[in-house]
Amino acid sequence: MDTGGNGSGSTDDPLPRPQLEAQCAGVLDKLQDGGVAILPLDVAYAVIAQREEGIRRIFTAKRRSYEKPSGMFGDWSLSREVHLMDDDRHEMVRVIIEEEKMPFSVVAPFRPDHPIFADVEPFVLASSSKQGTLDMLLNAGQFHDEIARQSRQRGLPVFGSSANTSLAGSKYRFADIEPEVREAADIYIDHGQSKYANDQGRSSTIIDFSDFTVVRVGVCFDRLVAAFRDRFDVKLTITERTAR
Repeated sequence: MDTGGNGSGSTDDPLPRPQLEAQCAGVLDKLQDGGVAILPLDVAYAVIAQREEGIRRIFTAKRRSYEKPSGMFGDWSLSREVHLMDDDRHEMVRVIIEEEKMPFSVVAPFRPDHPIFADVEPFVLASSSKQGTLDMLLNAGQFHDEIARQSRQRGLPVFGSSANTSLAGSKYRFADIEPEVREAADIYIDHGQSKYANDQGRSSTIIDFSDFTVVRVGVCFDRLVAAFRDRFDVKLTITERTAR
């Protein structure tokens, strides 16, 4: 089911607020029933779900290992409540989002007893966390931010990953997503090319805030390195595992 859009333009092209809210509400209605959606993010198109049925369909369609957990949609205020970090690290997240205006994903220990997880099925939380840490995507565009806002209001978070088969590179237009991934979706929004489309197939940069290692090099990476260095005197570290 297509909720709107014609595939032209960019994810950075703003929708009227009522239209954005209505489209995202329709997506969440489908997800709450166990469905799967494809959503246009600034970093890349994403495939998302809320229930075990949907999450399993995503992993199957992507041919993704369960050793690679899904990420959660969120914002700074939710990260502050959920992620177990010192205040200075939470402030770094705020500055990067609100002042530097960049998207990225935070990995940190988290509170599984937070109310936002009260109705999350055990399988969903297990497949969306690893060794007590949670990956939360932040500031990834108008559709991401609105889905994160509405899902929090409904008390059921959204989880997912890039809309492509595993290791095939992120996709920045709906038409470029592999058929098996598109066919797994019950609903989708096509809103043109992702703002940060690139030739390397990169999606969001993922940073482990326990030691500032880079889990994945993604969009805005050089800008993120400079911001952490210049504003916080923190060096983001690429490990041998990240570089592979």
